[in-house]
Amino acid sequence: MKKAKLRADMLNALANHEQDWDIVIIGGGITGAGILLEAARRGLRVLLLEQKDFAWGTSSRSSKLVHGGLRYIKEGKISLTRDSVRERQQLMQAAAGLVEPQSFAFADYQGRKPGRWMFALGLMIYDFLAGLRGKHYFSAQDFQMLAPHIPAADLKGGSCYMDAKTDDARLVLRVLQEARAAGAIAMNYLAVKNVVYVDGQASGVVLQDALSKQEYQVKAKVIINATGAWADGLRQQQGHSARLRPLRGSHLLLPAWRLPVAQAVSLMHPRDGRPVFVYPWEGVSLVGTTDVDHSPDMEQETAITADEVAYLMEAMDFQFPQLQLKLDDIIATYAGIRPVIDTGKADPSKEGRDHAIWLEKGLLTVTGGKLTTFRLIAQDALKHINHLFHDHQADQEAESLFTRPSDLVNAKQLSHTQKSRLQGHYGESAAEIVQIAQDGELDYIPGTLTMWVELRWAARFEEVVHLEDLLLRRTRLGLLLRLGGLALLPRIRAICQPELEWDDEQWEDEQTSYLQLWSKYYALPEKGSIPEWRSSQRQPA
Repeated sequence: MKKAKLRADMLNALANHEQDWDIVIIGGGITGAGILLEAARRGLRVLLLEQKDFAWGTSSRSSKLVHGGLRYIKEGKISLTRDSVRERQQLMQAAAGLVEPQSFAFADYQGRKPGRWMFALGLMIYDFLAGLRGKHYFSAQDFQMLAPHIPAADLKGGSCYMDAKTDDARLVLRVLQEARAAGAIAMNYLAVKNVVYVDGQASGVVLQDALSKQEYQVKAKVIINATGAWADGLRQQQGHSARLRPLRGSHLLLPAWRLPVAQAVSLMHPRDGRPVFVYPWEGVSLVGTTDVDHSPDMEQETAITADEVAYLMEAMDFQFPQLQLKLDDIIATYAGIRPVIDTGKADPSKEGRDHAIWLEKGLLTVTGGKLTTFRLIAQDALKHINHLFHDHQADQEAESLFTRPSDLVNAKQLSHTQKSRLQGHYGESAAEIVQIAQDGELDYIPGTLTMWVELRWAARFEEVVHLEDLLLRRTRLGLLLRLGGLALLPRIRAICQPELEWDDEQWEDEQTSYLQLWSKYYALPEKGSIPEWRSSQRQPA
């Protein structure tokens, strides 16, 4: 029981106070992971704790775009856009194969907003901030080559611009990998029950192991609350008022052959003028996103609503009427909760996406912000506590965000795309993954860009506690395959059960729990509850 022993050893070390911590970070999403990495590279003794699984919350349920936020230019947030596009460029360079360029196409129709010249001005600023130049506008004929299946009537032309995309959960795991290489510790399924205050200042946390229910207590000079949309929970334990407005963003995934897009296609929704997009991701087409207030229990999984399904399908029918998309075409859905600072705006989409940092009685809360700027958010958080660590290199910045991945030049059985994927997703471990592959495991899993060996690697080395960890976050098969990958579970079991060291009873229990979870939160709502969404009679906003 190697994995169980390793976890037990780490818990024993916590119980025996074998390490004095400089920083304890609560939250295993991209914000917490980014702070962990930046702190570890400064030589600080840092521990990250996640009550569920790494990237369980928003960081595995985002729109998966690493983008500058073109719409923020319209809102006058030039500095946020500048920081975002520069971080985007660095991520594409440092994590090629994980953060990849994605071109966006935006059709220009007679009478539709925002119009060619207004959009061109925004794109010119966008490129200038990133240090880029390029052609943006195409004639109607050329644009239809870039974005087939869109209506030709009243099409004047269209604009294209470049952003980037990623697998958000794998990005978190890659950052954690780098942090651990720098000496940090990160543990999943270890919940913080409460923050311990001494003389009115946060000085430690009480933990509970989700598996054994045993409790532990650890001390640290600084406690950082990086729980994202859940950050108010810890703050309110000390009587602080809520400052967040949880907003839900929901998405659909459809087969690439039913919704074929080589470029990402962006449009303004015909109902309310909000931006909606569809783009190719991991072998399928991803449609997003909504932006609505989220009121259900924050401790439960979140799911798309019937109204949100209709909203997104209406947008696709408006943009691709000849495809005649149907509800049965949808492979899976997912929804995430955005940690947005509440400023009281009536329209949720008008709320800002800047991050916020509050130091309250020694508890440093870091929340809000964008996936793209996680490194800048981490650096900003550490600036707030630099004065506590005079002996460390407080302003140290790594030359590269990630270390150089292992060389796969001799892996002749792999295509260039496969090599890039392994290096981007797994960094220094890429060569080891090739070495452990058994016959046929370097092949793609049908309908996806995932290789079978990635399942073996995750099960053996990536702290999988439940089957949902493996299929929804270590890999994304639960989003990419119908019924959560039900048809492939026998082969997945053959590969992963020995690696996970589960007996037959445990596997069966985990499989049952996973399929129930998928049906409740990742499948469509009851079809009869979904409003009519055909947009043929609607007028554009």
